[in-house]
Amino acid sequence: MKVKTLADTPTRRTQAERTAATKALLIDSARKLFADKGFSAVSTEAIVAEAGVTRGALYHQFDDKAALFAVVYEEVERELVADVGERIMAARPTDQLQAMRIGARLFLDLVSAPGVQQIVLLDAPAVLGWERWRAVGIKYGLGVIEAMLAQAIADGVVADQPVRPTAHVVLGALDEAALYISRAPDGAQARTQMYTVADRLIAGIAGVDVAEFSDLPLKPSRRRP
Repeated sequence: MKVKTLADTPTRRTQAERTAATKALLIDSARKLFADKGFSAVSTEAIVAEAGVTRGALYHQFDDKAALFAVVYEEVERELVADVGERIMAARPTDQLQAMRIGARLFLDLVSAPGVQQIVLLDAPAVLGWERWRAVGIKYGLGVIEAMLAQAIADGVVADQPVRPTAHVVLGALDEAALYISRAPDGAQARTQMYTVADRLIAGIAGVDVAEFSDLPLKPSRRRP
């Protein structure tokens, strides 16, 4: 007689696991639809159909479509900042000043992807309101910029200055640069122009002449919407 093992026993998910799986399905499905069509053009019926769940399941997890969008937006912001950090490390910058320049360009590249642009720049301010939109950006981006600035100051490549106020200025400038690119008739040209603007901003913060910067051989990056 064969003795049953764990491998022979069907795996049964707990209620918590099923709930988590349903929530993940809804977030993933909504993210695809929001990125492709925009918040206003996506119905809750379309989201549940894409996820293969009921409307009751959606409203069990989220108060409404806007609440689901808020979770999607935060996920995109979190991944965006993590992606920029990983790519900066992979680029092996010579110092923190170059790391800041690479980071600024990577941010502008990644946020210019159509799906990311739709969620982060076009829909998020309108759906969540400007204050909440900025709060999420600060939550994920400000700490990274502060850390880079602090290290650059410690290394002597950036002049000594208050870190947090400067980080707020850099973050705000990058957000405005990304918004400008998203509304420009020629996005590629606008992004190239903003590379130069970001270089000048960083040079000013560092107290160096922008002419001292060497060219950065970066190409636009693609990422999940």
